[in-house]
Amino acid sequence: MKLKVYVDRMSQPSRAIIIFCKVNGIDFEEVRIDLSKRQHRSPEFRDVNPMGQVPAIVDGRLKLFERYPADLSRRAKIHSALDWHHSNLRRGAAAYVLNTTLAPALGLPLNPVSAAEGEKLLSSSLLKIESIWLKGNGPFLLGGFQPSIADLSLVCEIMQLEVLDDKDRNRILGPYEKVQKWVESTRKATQPHFDEVHQVLSKVKTRLQMQRSAGANTEADSTRKLTSKM
Repeated sequence: MKLKVYVDRMSQPSRAIIIFCKVNGIDFEEVRIDLSKRQHRSPEFRDVNPMGQVPAIVDGRLKLFERYPADLSRRAKIHSALDWHHSNLRRGAAAYVLNTTLAPALGLPLNPVSAAEGEKLLSSSLLKIESIWLKGNGPFLLGGFQPSIADLSLVCEIMQLEVLDDKDRNRILGPYEKVQKWVESTRKATQPHFDEVHQVLSKVKTRLQMQRSAGANTEADSTRKLTSKM
């Protein structure tokens, strides 16, 4: 049976695992789980991953919903980076993007306080990537000469910023040249899969821009109508 990978491309870990499989020539079937429709909460998916999270992998009778490197010495370092990621970069990026951009599309209100807290943690995390995780002779995390699952996981998190307005994204990433160079190195090393997997973000960005434009036009029309009656 072909390996099945359960993912939603709007999910950072999902994009990372798709790129990992494609770069390494792993034959798999992509099974899409729409998080916005809460398909990850369905009894069928809970049978695959009781934690109700993506990505998840099914290989015959094996159901795997966490990722572990094989090499012992490398595993400890990669686990360290991944553990740091979920407590820092992921929290900051997710909170900022959600509370400045994505919330209305999910039927949620924007939260400026949470956005400010998220940006502070995001900026701190980007600084730590440059000063700690990108130290070494190689262009990738932990001084590596080829991208690991940690590189893919962290870079896919940073790519979430693509849904922001260009001015906002550039303001956040602009001060971190080493991070930008590392992202580009990871992108080039995993082409054409990297760009293909991240197309979903540009589509979401375009849709959000259209929604904001339509909302602005509606508000302007309402203002004109109100003014005309005064």
